[in-house]
Amino acid sequence: MTKPHSTWEPLDFDTLQTVSLKDRPSKVGLDVFAKPWEPGGSFMSFIERLPGILAADLFRKAAEAIVAAVHKKRRVLLAMGAHPIKVGLNPVLVDAMERRIFAGLSLNGAGVIHDVELALAGKTSEDVAAHLEKGRFGTARETAEFIHGAVKSAYAEKNVGLGQAVGERLLAERAPYADMSLLARAAKLDIPVTVHVAFGTDIIHMHPAMDGAAMGALSHHDFKLFCRLVTALEEGVFINLGSAVILPEVFLKAVSVALNMGFSLKGITTINMDFQRHYRTQANVLDRPTAGRGVGINLIGHHEIMFPLLMATVLDRLKLD
Repeated sequence: MTKPHSTWEPLDFDTLQTVSLKDRPSKVGLDVFAKPWEPGGSFMSFIERLPGILAADLFRKAAEAIVAAVHKKRRVLLAMGAHPIKVGLNPVLVDAMERRIFAGLSLNGAGVIHDVELALAGKTSEDVAAHLEKGRFGTARETAEFIHGAVKSAYAEKNVGLGQAVGERLLAERAPYADMSLLARAAKLDIPVTVHVAFGTDIIHMHPAMDGAAMGALSHHDFKLFCRLVTALEEGVFINLGSAVILPEVFLKAVSVALNMGFSLKGITTINMDFQRHYRTQANVLDRPTAGRGVGINLIGHHEIMFPLLMATVLDRLKLD
């Protein structure tokens, strides 16, 4: 039996109207292509030879925003999780603080722990899997005793935040590796550091010396200080380096406080740097705070490569300018 032919016929393209490739607008042309590297060239020559497309173009714009803020004496704030410390970025971060690139630094609770361990012992980041099975994960005595001691003293004094309390104690106790501590160097340079703690997320919260009232009071002090820093971000820059949850949430609330109290955030640039995309950082760092008033830039890549490249670009641009 013969199968009947379909009543649908293929469309005839003979009458389709075409346009000239020469006249058609295009998003990519030879003028934005990469230029091959010439051995012996300068670092800035390398940066300028990157394509003028997508992430390479955004990378240069991020560096230019930081440079512009520094020139105008506008605020550049850096917020970060603990991972940048664990991948060896403290020397780069300390150098940037000493050069007054950053007007403020914000950490989560884990950031303080890893920074203190580096300052005390020159090492950090335990093997969780190996220690958890034996019930020893997070039980390092010196880490907890040092931080809780600083918190207890500061709580008694009142009107001191967690970042300042720990940084000043590292200096007072002459921690062996304080020169590589973000908290200690910031305290010495009088750069404000705010620490934003979520109870139960950090190893020191399960130690006997933990005082929830004291820790909460100092972290709340730091939140109010952070809000003060955010109010001065008009034509400034906010960088979120690797915090996927805590600091994006804290930043959004601080933006709301600033706008509620009549502060302008016009011209703000927010930069998110992480090795993967997250909804919260996209919404709370890049989109919502800049809507109608600024620019959000997302740079995806490993911290141990991307952040040193960004700081090197900023410092070379400042030198050239």
